[in-house]
This record gives sequence, structure tokens and C-alpha cells, in this order.
Amino acid sequence: MAARNRLIRRYQSFVRLKASSYFLAGGDTDDLLQEGMLGLFKAIRDFRPDRESSFRNFAELCITRQIITAVKTATRKKHAPLNQYVPFSLKPGAGGDEQGTLEQILPGPSAGEPFSQVSSAEELRALLQCLAGSLSELESRVLSLYLDGMSYEQIAARVGCPTKTVDNALQRVKRKVAAHLQERAVAI
Repeated sequence: MAARNRLIRRYQSFVRLKASSYFLAGGDTDDLLQEGMLGLFKAIRDFRPDRESSFRNFAELCITRQIITAVKTATRKKHAPLNQYVPFSLKPGAGGDEQGTLEQILPGPSAGEPFSQVSSAEELRALLQCLAGSLSELESRVLSLYLDGMSYEQIAARVGCPTKTVDNALQRVKRKVAAHLQERAVAI
């Protein structure tokens, strides 16, 4: 137990260094650091001194392979829906704003009462006017293609920009929708 803890402390900076040289789609450096630490644990568990390799070389190999496996797994096409979606459950503002999630602030379908239907139609009309006036050409195109069900890669190819630009444009749209709905709530 004490030897394992000493090895973990000794190789922690090495794991951090290895993790910093990779990029994980849909994740961050902490995720890669965690994968590297898993590789280190596996190296500690599986190391056999009777082999002709030093622990350092074996640990480096296990850490690198674990990180590379995580990166390859994250970039597989089967994980694309998870890696590229804009969740409605995230807050539109990037900061610590006290806004609700997009799921909470968008007007939902009503039970069919005439007043609610008229109110929802009016709200939708106001939202569309707001979006028409406040979205840039890129944001409008990206939103339209996203609402048509296209993936980030498909939108990026169609618009001719990087995938990150598509993500940033959709994040700006979410913030603008949230701001509009907040203004409408204050006005009403």
C-alpha cells in the first residue's frame, strides 16, 4: 500500500505531462489525466519484475496506451451523438448566471387552452422576430441546419467553417434566446 502510494506520487507529474499532449473530443485535460492514472494503476497491478523491462518503461507504455485508447474511443463515429450535442440542460450563459436551463426557460406545449395557445403563438412570434434581428448570418445558418437535424460536422462542411465555430455559434444562439425570454418575462 505504501509502495503503491509512493509510485503514484512519483509518476503523477509524468502522467500529467503525457495527458497534456493529447486532446479528448468531448472531454477535457482532467479526463485524460484520469485515464493516465488508470494506466498507472494498471502498470502497478500488472508489473512483473521477472521480465526484462524496468517499471518506468512499463508504466510509460501503460499510461500512453490508456490515454491513446481513451482518445480513439472518444473519436469513434459511434460516440458522435454524445460528443457533439448541445444539451438543453446546460445553462445558456457561460458564467455563473442565475438563469435556468434552456429546457426550463423555453415555453413548452400547453394543455390546449385557447388562451395558452394564443399566448404561446405570440411568444413564438416574438422569439422569431428577436432571432431574426439579433442573430448573425452565420448563427442563422447554423441554427437552421441544426434544427434540420444535421450533426456539427455536417454543418461545418456545409457552412465551410471548423466544428468549434459551429459549437460557438449555437452557444451564442442559446444565450440570445435566454436573454430574449428573460426580457419578455420582465415586460410581461
